[in-house]
Amino acid sequence: MEDIFVGRLMSTDLHTASPDTLVEDAAQVLLENDVGSVLVVDDEGGLEGILTRTDFVEIVAKSQPKAQTTVSRYMTEDVITTDAGASIRDVADVMMEHGFHHVPVVDEDDRVVGMLTTTDLAAYLSHVQTPSPGGDA
Repeated sequence: MEDIFVGRLMSTDLHTASPDTLVEDAAQVLLENDVGSVLVVDDEGGLEGILTRTDFVEIVAKSQPKAQTTVSRYMTEDVITTDAGASIRDVADVMMEHGFHHVPVVDEDDRVVGMLTTTDLAAYLSHVQTPSPGGDA
């Protein structure tokens, strides 16, 4: 199997912020660009850190005073789902097409029975890839 190097797959359309950018402005960058992280860089482009969507969960959870807003205000209602018998390739295609990181798995009565995530797919791929034969081929 051919080695695929990071440079071939990496994104170069980067979204950055300075360390003194307000979190509200960084959140707007995530939303406007439909990305999961902002790289925090100094004036020369040196990496200082990363701020992710997951970090924003912590920001909201620890904010004071607590907002009294219910999840129904922000949740997605028309959720795309899959079933346990669906092809991984088909579900991965849907995830890529829509930029999803999570797809709920439902039974025939639309009851939730699981969740498939990009982390699950990455773990699967890391196990199905066969190691290259030893030596220089």
